[in-house]
Amino acid sequence: MQTNSILLENLSVEQLQKMIDTSIKNGIQNQQKELQAKDNAEELLTREETCKFLKIDSSTLWAWTNKGKVIAYGIGARRYYKRSELLECLTLLKK
Repeated sequence: MQTNSILLENLSVEQLQKMIDTSIKNGIQNQQKELQAKDNAEELLTREETCKFLKIDSSTLWAWTNKGKVIAYGIGARRYYKRSELLECLTLLKK
């Protein structure tokens, strides 16, 4: 414990404030990155957005949905696809 108190005694108020500011900024930036990654993963895409994302035609999306290759969620007549699930559907191709 004494080591910490000696370290603080050797710091100026400005240096301590700068260390605290830097630590808080880094923590906030890390939290924002984690939240953005989580939000992007759970983002719902419309049919049109899904076709653009996968670079496919709407008939292909319809066929894949009917075959169960991709999962659609609906509210009324609207259909949505989770970005995270679309990424999970992608498979590695062997050369």
